[in-house]
Parts: sequence; structure tokens; C-alpha cells
Amino acid sequence: MSESRTARTYNQNHAPRPYTPGRRRLSIYVAWSYPAEAGRNVAELDNRFSTMTEVRRVTWPAYEDPKWSDPLRFQQGIAGGLELFFWGWLPFQQFVEESTGYPVPVYQRVDQAGFHTPLDERVLADTDTLFVWGLDHMITGQDATPAEIDAVREWLTREGTCLALGPHHDVGATDDMAVRDMEYRHHGDALVPRQQRFGRYTRSLMAGLGTPVENRYGLRPAVAEGNRSAPLSIARDLDTKGWLDGVSSFNFHMHLPHYAVTTDDPNVIHVLGRQPIDMSRPPHPFTEAGNTEFNMFLWMPPSGNRAGDVIFADTTIFSSLFGVDESLRTFWNNIVSAK
Repeated sequence: MSESRTARTYNQNHAPRPYTPGRRRLSIYVAWSYPAEAGRNVAELDNRFSTMTEVRRVTWPAYEDPKWSDPLRFQQGIAGGLELFFWGWLPFQQFVEESTGYPVPVYQRVDQAGFHTPLDERVLADTDTLFVWGLDHMITGQDATPAEIDAVREWLTREGTCLALGPHHDVGATDDMAVRDMEYRHHGDALVPRQQRFGRYTRSLMAGLGTPVENRYGLRPAVAEGNRSAPLSIARDLDTKGWLDGVSSFNFHMHLPHYAVTTDDPNVIHVLGRQPIDMSRPPHPFTEAGNTEFNMFLWMPPSGNRAGDVIFADTTIFSSLFGVDESLRTFWNNIVSAK
């Protein structure tokens, strides 16, 4: 995670980027309420992010440098844990800016200062590729409004647009405590509670747009040498746009969502990348049902009035917190250069 090469700004409005043929304008929309997430009661075990103190304890000594551990320099509560996300996204933002010449604005549904930014024309007007990252705990009640759904649907009628949806994992959806514990032991991350349900906003947006996908579970990927994720199973015959050209694997994260397809029509959506599951881990209801891979990267080609693409990829793929290698940079470049 590198330091910014320019002075940071905050509390100002985005300066619109002009359209230039051949140069994509990427924007990130984090669908959380920062105050709702940061203000969660730390005595509650479930459905909250970790405090920075918990992160330091579990990952010790990774964050013992004073820039992370000194409470006069970095917040030690849940807010500190949230700020790690922004640090992790910086290399992706820098990569995109170097590739396109355009900065990548990061919008929050409700930001640190309480400003509410709905997903509307102010966000969409100068955006060609929009990432909507479903890192909102469902308990915080973030829902896409009919106006937001209509705005995104209208935006997708524009040639060359791409909507990248990233609802995060859904751990412990059942009321059965034994099953919740089974899921926890399968992924093995001490920072994830027995129930951590993400993505209410993205779920409501997907429902409104009619995208037949649900984020389920938090599954442990198989690893290859060097603690990297095992190579993806890629349906290259279906990848006619080249999203995964030159890509073999994504970065490793201990718990990833399965993007379950809820339609039987094979022409609506293509599962381009499946991630092998670490079958050496304790069992999970998904593996007990006979599954050895989960859906990792999906693509909905343009159809009907929708001229834009819709893809599904977890937020962790764009974060340096979980490692960046040549395969991942190639994937980032494919996203940036998509026609």
C-alpha cells in the first residue's frame, strides 16, 4: 500500500471528467453508510466490521508499525478497520489513472461526514465503468431506491457502459447455530463472525435490474504454491469479450461469495470463472452438497435495450490488501481497456 503521490483532498465535489474516445472513465460506488458501519456496537459479535485493534491482534505483527498502531495517527476502532479498505484500493486507483489519464472517484452512499450520495446522474454522467461494491452489512438497511434503479437502467442503455457488481460474502444466513459454526470453521478467518451478511444494497439493485444472481456463503479458495489462489477454471469459449484473456488466477482471500445463478436460461449470463474450493478445510454445507468450485466471475452480455455489459466480481479482487500479481494486473487492464 503506497503513499499517495499528491496531497489528499476531502470534503469537496467531484470534478466531472470529459468524454474522450478510447479512454474509459471508472468510478467506484461503495454502497455503505460509513457512520452506520463505524458506529456499530463493538459488544455485538455479529454483523459488524472488525476494530483496528482486533485486526492488529489477529494479524500480529503485520500492523504494528506506528502508522497503524499509534492511536494518535490511526483510528483503533471500527473506523480504523474501514479506512484499511481505502488504503487497499489505492493501487487499483493509481493503476487506472496511469492507464486512462483519469482519476477514479470513490463515492460512498453515506460518507464520514454524513453526506448522502445516491446513485444518480451526478455519479453516472461521467462514468463508463461503474463498480458498485456491496460492503454494507444488511442490518444497516441500505436499499436502492426506484429512482436509483431507473437511473442505472437508463445509463446501461448507453453504448460502452459496464456495470461491475461486487456483493460481498453472506456468512451465517441460517438460524441454525451449528451450521453457522460449520461455515466459520470452513473459512477459518478469526476476524469474520459467525454471522456476517453483506450486500443489501447490491441485492436490491440486482433485483430491480432483473439480474439473476445471488451472493451466497463465504467459501475458502484452494491455494497454490506461495499461498496464492489456485488457478481459476475458465470458460474461455464463452469469454468472447476477453475479460479473462491472459488471466490465470485472482488474489487470495479467506472467504469469498459464491455468485449463484438463479435462471436456467444459458444465454442470459455466463459463468466465466470458477474458483476451486480448499477441500482440505473443514466441511461446509456447499461442499457437503458435492460442490468443489464456486462461481467467481460472471458476465451478462448486452441484451435488448441494455447496451452495456454487467459483470460480477468480488471487491477483494481490486484490493492490494490481499496481494497483487501479474495475473491480477492483467485482469485490471482488461477491465480498463474493455471496448
